[in-house]
Amino acid sequence: MQLTDSEWEFVDPYLLIGEYGPYPERLRQQFEGMIWRFKTGRQWREMPAEFGAWSTVHNRFRQWRDAGVFEALLDGLIAEAAKRGEVDLSLVSVDSTTARAHHDAAGMHLGQEVITAMENAAEEEKARQKEATPKDKMGRMPGPDPSGKSGDASDGGGNSA
Repeated sequence: MQLTDSEWEFVDPYLLIGEYGPYPERLRQQFEGMIWRFKTGRQWREMPAEFGAWSTVHNRFRQWRDAGVFEALLDGLIAEAAKRGEVDLSLVSVDSTTARAHHDAAGMHLGQEVITAMENAAEEEKARQKEATPKDKMGRMPGPDPSGKSGDASDGGGNSA
């Protein structure tokens, strides 16, 4: 994917150039390589040569990620969209994994018989798990040892030659 000149003019000020960073003329290619990587979902190693060496683009991505460049760029994009009046709040969402609520808070109403049945089922499941055959550390069911040895440390005290 190639950025238009106006898109690049917006993005360029947010990108850090370190003391020993890339040459400015390669900066745009590296950024476009990052866009290509996430747009296609392909591996870094599959990156076309037009973006430069994949390892260089990947290293630059990690440096910018660690320096918070992408967060600053996103904040800048939001601010620019707000300045232009192009903010669409219908696209805002909340991650449900961070908004926890009890089922009563969500408006879910259960009858007493349903709650009692669920509690009984949970107790039965706990009882079944306690009665289950114990497994070894690897999660396997104990069984006879094919070598005929018990494997216990209490089998008489050791090996004899």
